[in-house]
Amino acid sequence: MGELEDAVMTRVWKWNRPVTVREVLEDLQQERSIAYTTVMTVLDNLHQKGWVRREAEGRAYRYEAVSTRAAYAAALMNDAWSQSDNPAAALVAFFGMMSEEQRQALSDAVRIVQGPETAQAPEAAQAREAAEPREAPEEHNPGSAGDSSGR
Repeated sequence: MGELEDAVMTRVWKWNRPVTVREVLEDLQQERSIAYTTVMTVLDNLHQKGWVRREAEGRAYRYEAVSTRAAYAAALMNDAWSQSDNPAAALVAFFGMMSEEQRQALSDAVRIVQGPETAQAPEAAQAREAAEPREAPEEHNPGSAGDSSGR
């Protein structure tokens, strides 16, 4: 998505209600000179791409975001990544640009997507096991043959 499309979507998300071309135009004109027809074309393009829905109101439309800013950002990242001829290298370069805070957010997101059982790092699982009190094998699993080492 281009810079102007992003500027328009930012307003749609910020206001969190159906907006008119005129409202977006007036807000954008505080930052730059822009024509009504340009904003109308951008909103029409966003509608065709599925980022906004619109409802007729008289001779105009009111536009409303279809998804969240987070979903939009994810789609942009996915688009950029899928266009790479070497996705692994692109990810390495991307991760290299991240701040520590962003890396932590990425780590948290991976844990959420994978679920609590599969996302836990092996080191964390080992540390947790080491901290838990140990039971004798017979007590832990009464149906087993036990431990032949005599522990």
